[in-house]
Amino acid sequence: MSTVDPEDAGRDGVARDSAAARAADPHDADPRATEAAAAHAPAAGDDRGPAAVAGRTGGVQQILGEDFSVAQAVGGVRGLAEAVAPGLVFVVVFIATGALIPPLVASLAVAVAAMVVRLVQRTPVTQAAGGLVGVVIGVVWAWRSGEAQDYFAWGLWTNAAYAVALVLALLLRWPVVGVVVSLLRGQDFSWRTDPAQRARRSRYVLATWLWVVMFLLRLVVQVPLYLQAEVAWLGTARLVMGLPLWALTLWATWVLVRERGAAAAR
Repeated sequence: MSTVDPEDAGRDGVARDSAAARAADPHDADPRATEAAAAHAPAAGDDRGPAAVAGRTGGVQQILGEDFSVAQAVGGVRGLAEAVAPGLVFVVVFIATGALIPPLVASLAVAVAAMVVRLVQRTPVTQAAGGLVGVVIGVVWAWRSGEAQDYFAWGLWTNAAYAVALVLALLLRWPVVGVVVSLLRGQDFSWRTDPAQRARRSRYVLATWLWVVMFLLRLVVQVPLYLQAEVAWLGTARLVMGLPLWALTLWATWVLVRERGAAAAR
């Protein structure tokens, strides 16, 4: 789970294109499967966790398979570009100009362009729309405060909110990863109380803690940069700890919760 990371439907979308799921390179994936994944991948600056994307059939559904595709998890080349471009443009233009308005306008223009291209091509707009909303919030926040670092403030708040929510769920013995996996598999929640499923419950708890750590790690690194108004470094940290770290955490979750053969059928 970026920043705030808020990032739906489709429990029945468990089936996926197996060839695309096995593609290690986005260019080798089936275009239709990659396009579908891109529509459901995290939006720009999106710091969502398993709870926020429980119903999606894109990246998060990777945890159901026997193979993990990084390409499909991030939505392919297009999904990666749409997620990274607005924040990257903001940082580059801010460094080049040292002003506030040009990077805000440039970032917003990139997000709007991604949305327009998808509308023109009549392709799924979920990711582009989510990215646009996140960018608009950041632009408005920074414009009203007059502080460039506030472009990233919404992400910090959302990361904190996700971390708190996941910890509370763990304290209530409802590990969010277990809930998400059960919903995607169409299973009940007997693992919460069944002694025979203690190992499964432990894996769900550990996987949920991974997402808590991811959110807290973002905050530990980015909040000091925000408070010191280190906009360039903050933007860089946001990019590095955004979609790449999300994909890494998703892969680690897959390693913990995947089940093979008869175990998965039960």
